[in-house]
Amino acid sequence: MKLFIYFSEILGREVLDADGVRLGRVGDIHMGLNHEIYPKANELLIRRGGFVKYFGKVAFSDIEELSPAVRLKLKAEQVQFTKERLRAEFSLCRDILDQQVVDTNNLKVVRVNDAHFLRLQNQLYLAHVDVGLRGLVRRLEWTPFVDALVRMFAPKSPFLAEEEFIPWKYTHVLRSGRLKNVLQLDIARAKLSKIPPTAMAEIMKDLDIFEKVTLFRSLELAAQPKVFTDLAFEHKEELISQLEDGETVKLLETIPADEATDILIKLPKDRAQQLMQLMQTTTSKKLRSLLGFAQSSAGGLMTTEYLYLKEDALVKDAMEKLKQNTQFAGNIYNMYVVDKEHRYIGTAPLRRFISEDPAKPIKEVCYPQQIFVYTDDDMEKVALLLEKYKFTSIPVVNEDQIILGVVTIDDVLEELISLAWSKYRERL
Repeated sequence: MKLFIYFSEILGREVLDADGVRLGRVGDIHMGLNHEIYPKANELLIRRGGFVKYFGKVAFSDIEELSPAVRLKLKAEQVQFTKERLRAEFSLCRDILDQQVVDTNNLKVVRVNDAHFLRLQNQLYLAHVDVGLRGLVRRLEWTPFVDALVRMFAPKSPFLAEEEFIPWKYTHVLRSGRLKNVLQLDIARAKLSKIPPTAMAEIMKDLDIFEKVTLFRSLELAAQPKVFTDLAFEHKEELISQLEDGETVKLLETIPADEATDILIKLPKDRAQQLMQLMQTTTSKKLRSLLGFAQSSAGGLMTTEYLYLKEDALVKDAMEKLKQNTQFAGNIYNMYVVDKEHRYIGTAPLRRFISEDPAKPIKEVCYPQQIFVYTDDDMEKVALLLEKYKFTSIPVVNEDQIILGVVTIDDVLEELISLAWSKYRERL
């Protein structure tokens, strides 16, 4: 008796009662979803009939043997059949085969082609999912023909010897509330945080919209804004369109203000207004002020989230502020110094004060020149200043020299790339 067996080898196998009477064929296996490393097969679904199909099920404890046919310990009259397909919390055909899998080892999306069972007596334990081409060929019952062809033309091909298995113990099933599911490998909530946001965003782009929403909702709340900001804009729009208003508001309140502004500008006006009404007053005021500027101006590009200190602060105060803001989503490489009216005094780059005497006034380590832009300055001026002084961000002030926000280099690059792509696309 083989220790391991493939689901494709069982699917469609004849089912006989205790007297050898044919009852039908194996149509599915219902699994027990529990906290065990390898879930156990609970029930065997039997399918029979032609144009009109009937379904019955038996517990695995009622199975006498699994091969060459499935023989039961029960008599035919002890198995009840119905026209209604019998559902289960988790079944292989519905919830495993052909479903998308997020492989966190190689950070890519693959598809499940088969399942691999550990066989102890007549009890089956789900050990692996098969995501390889060989699994698909096996399911289609083409293995002898395809193997013969491969041996003829490429006898040393890995296809003949290598299986692409992923252990079930690293697999978690998410339900999306629809017929679709996403299988996530090694990414139960506690483990999701170990995947870099950029890598998670890359994974999400290969999923359809319902799978995107399911995966996004499974992230820890602290991780959602980081992943969201790394998504391409079309994926952000797609995701926002499916989230509830409450979820969207929480997201917009936690991502950088300039990112939230970009989203609101491109949403339908009534939806944007509805979301603004649901936001906290302070957040809403920030976004309303940003929405008042032209999109390609310094005011339109800026974010209202930045680190600043009063003019009487010391270097040690700057270091302490950095320690308190290790999770800060904005730029931490520049500290802006302001007076009591919040007028701009200077920029203290991290590289200038990190090795200074902690007791030294922060004003004394500011950059020699005051480098800033006004809210209505265009993007070209912002880009030129950032390049000239090699800054990663630049403050935006009003006519009274009061800082309203900062423009970061990544926001400028994103806007420039978008404009360049628009011009290039028009020539195609």
